[in-house]
Amino acid sequence: MGAESNGSLNHLSVFLTGIPGLEAQHGWFSIPFFTMYMVAIVGNCLIMAAVQADSALHEPMYLFLSMLAISEVGVSASTLPTVMGILWFDARRIDFDGCLAQMFFIHTFSCMESGVLLAMSFDRFVAIYNPLRYTAILPLPRIISMGLGIMLKSVALMAPLPVLLRQLPYCHVNILSHSYCLHSDLIQLPCADTKLNSILGLAIVLATFGLDSLLIVVSYGLILYTVLGIASREGRWKALNTCVSHICAVLVYYVPMIGVSVMHRAAKHASPVVHTLMSSIYLFVPPVLNPIIYSIKTQPIRQGIATLFSCKRKLI
Repeated sequence: MGAESNGSLNHLSVFLTGIPGLEAQHGWFSIPFFTMYMVAIVGNCLIMAAVQADSALHEPMYLFLSMLAISEVGVSASTLPTVMGILWFDARRIDFDGCLAQMFFIHTFSCMESGVLLAMSFDRFVAIYNPLRYTAILPLPRIISMGLGIMLKSVALMAPLPVLLRQLPYCHVNILSHSYCLHSDLIQLPCADTKLNSILGLAIVLATFGLDSLLIVVSYGLILYTVLGIASREGRWKALNTCVSHICAVLVYYVPMIGVSVMHRAAKHASPVVHTLMSSIYLFVPPVLNPIIYSIKTQPIRQGIATLFSCKRKLI
């Protein structure tokens, strides 16, 4: 196949991959995948609705939780069409611009999720370090500004990726190794030097996920130092207990990401099924588990969701 010129990119197709070697079982795999999507989307939408409807939940912690839910719904909605299309209909073909758009939204919402987790760690530090001035330090306008800042940063960092990829020529069969489009996968396709794309991708990873995770660790170092200064054992436990849900959310987000990175480098010769499942865990598990974690560990969220359902029953 000859090189595709920029003018013909509108007609360029990309072919996605399902679960290698298990194509005959795609129908069965569609059941747990669709269940995870429904749990993720419905669970996060319930959290957003509960926070919006209950004025008692209009506090910094729950507003940041709503932002986390928005980013997780975004990640799930970005991958759902192609993943379920392959599992249900074996629809592997996607046009190039559609693939670039999916890549942009997946990475943008993932970046937003990382930024919100950092904001939530700052929220927990303020709540423990200076509880009397908690709402004064984090008033609603500041929280909205932080949310908009996280969104704009994510969009600005990810916007150059599809633009640069669209400038490159493509000259061979364009088959990706996942059921969705990722930047690390797409830069393997061009028949030209992609060093600039690789450097930019690495710089974005370091400036977002790398820096965010470092600052989260620093925040928890400060939280631990503050907690150790609390005189009573009960007070220390109570302060730490307010961080449990967020710590779980951070682990659920970063541990699969680190696992995927290690797999790509240390287990290159592992079965393609293993790589596919690890990448799926990284994208699908946090949106599924976080609503469950916060619903179980956070009583006001449980009460807010229960209030939603009681109001619906009254309307019916």
